Amino acid sequence: MQSQLITRGLGFAGLIPFYLFVTGLALLQDYPRALSTQGFIIYSLAILCFLSGAVWGYARRLPSEQQALHLLVSNGVVIFAVVSLLTAQVVLAALLLMLGYIALLWYERRTDEVGNWYSAMRAQLTLGVILAHLLFVGLQVASA
Repeated sequence: MQSQLITRGLGFAGLIPFYLFVTGLALLQDYPRALSTQGFIIYSLAILCFLSGAVWGYARRLPSEQQALHLLVSNGVVIFAVVSLLTAQVVLAALLLMLGYIALLWYERRTDEVGNWYSAMRAQLTLGVILAHLLFVGLQVASA
């Protein structure tokens, strides 16, 4: 029970930087605003890679014949996330990262046990991340 509480706390606390960066994007100007933009994209990359690592860790507990696809997906999502940043276009990168979160959640729901507390939490967190990305993109487009 304590690990579930810690997992939930850390998961929802992980949303805070997304929204702080979005707030910075909305309220700040010049260099601090640019830092908010970069911070959002880099933080999003880091969290998506972290979630991919969780898929890797989950795969290691499966029987060897079931591991390959999980390992390939976890690595593929990381490569996709890094390539999204290499576009050097902030709006496109944010949209691609958002797509990565959606794809990873979709994959997890198709392959893992659904209906437990973790799966519900992941869906809630992904919804929070998607909303943050949509706000980020909206603010970027509005200021262009």
